[in-house]
Amino acid sequence: MIATPAHPDGFRMISALLPRALLLGALLLGAAPAGAAESTTLPSGSAGKQPLDIQADNAIEWHQDQKAYVARGHASAVRGTSTIHADVLTAFYRESKDKGAEVFRITAEGSVHIVTPSQEIFGDRGVYDVDKQAGIITGRGLRLLSKTDVVTARDSLEYYETTKLAVARGDAIAVRKDDRLRADVLIAHFAESPPPAAGAAPAPVKKPAGTAKPGEETTANSSLDRLDGVGNVVITTAQDVARCDRVLYSAATEIAVLKDNVRITRGTDQINGDAAEMNMKTHVNRVLGSGKRVEGLLIPKNDPTRTHPGQDKPRN
Repeated sequence: MIATPAHPDGFRMISALLPRALLLGALLLGAAPAGAAESTTLPSGSAGKQPLDIQADNAIEWHQDQKAYVARGHASAVRGTSTIHADVLTAFYRESKDKGAEVFRITAEGSVHIVTPSQEIFGDRGVYDVDKQAGIITGRGLRLLSKTDVVTARDSLEYYETTKLAVARGDAIAVRKDDRLRADVLIAHFAESPPPAAGAAPAPVKKPAGTAKPGEETTANSSLDRLDGVGNVVITTAQDVARCDRVLYSAATEIAVLKDNVRITRGTDQINGDAAEMNMKTHVNRVLGSGKRVEGLLIPKNDPTRTHPGQDKPRN
C-alpha cells in the first residue's frame, strides 16, 4: 500500500510513481496549498467512459495489491452530473491491454449522500457499479428525495441511471403532499422532462440538487412517472385508507390502480373487490368486480348501533 501524504510536495512525488496509462494518460493530482483537499481524476468504466474526479479532506491512498484508491475525510466522487459523498470512498480499478485501466466499482462508507440532477439518496453504505450505472444503498435513515416525492425504506435503496429506475425494499413508504403509499417493495419509474415548447419563455435558473435552500427548487431533468407497489400495500389519503396486494400509480393522471384483495375504507364505509381505481385528485374511487360481486358496507353516521364495518353492536 502507498498512502498519499498530506503535504503537496509529497503528493506530487507519489503521483510521479503512478503508471501514466492508469489515469487518462496522466494522473491529474492537485498541487494545492497545504491543508487543502486532495484530489485526483481517474478514468471510469465502459459506461459512457466519463472520468471520475475524486476529492477528500484527509488523504487519497493507492492500494496496489487491491487495485484501489481510497479517499478519506468528507470524500466525494464526481462523474458527469452525479456526485457521491461519504466519509470514505474506495474506487476499484481494472487493467487490460486494450482499454488500459479504469474504475469499475465504487464503495462508500459513512454518511453516504448521492446527488443526481433528478434525485438525492441518503444512507450509511453504498456500492456503485460503474459499468451498469447502478447502485445499492443500505443502512439507517434510507431515503430518496425527488422534486415531488420522498421515499424511505428499511432494507435497501437501489437506483439504475440507464433505465431511470429506483427500488425501495422493506417497509417502503412514498409520500407526496398528504398522500402516503406503503408496500413491502416500491419501484419508482422516472421519465425525462419534456423540452420547453417553441417560443416559450426559458425556465428560471434552478440550483443543483443538494445546494438549494429550503423553499428553493432544485434542478431535475426527470421526474416520477410511475410508482409500483408489491406486498401489503396501504394507501392513505386525507379521506381514504386502501389496502391491497399490488398497486400501480400514475403520476401524470394521479390515479392508483389497486389489484387483489382490495379494501377501501372512508370513515365507517368500506367497499371490497378484486380491483379498484383511486383518483388522488378528485377523490373518486371505483371498485371493479373482475367476475366477482363487489361488496360495499355503508353505515349512516346517525346509526348508533354500528361505528365501523365488522364491529358488533354495543352491549347494554
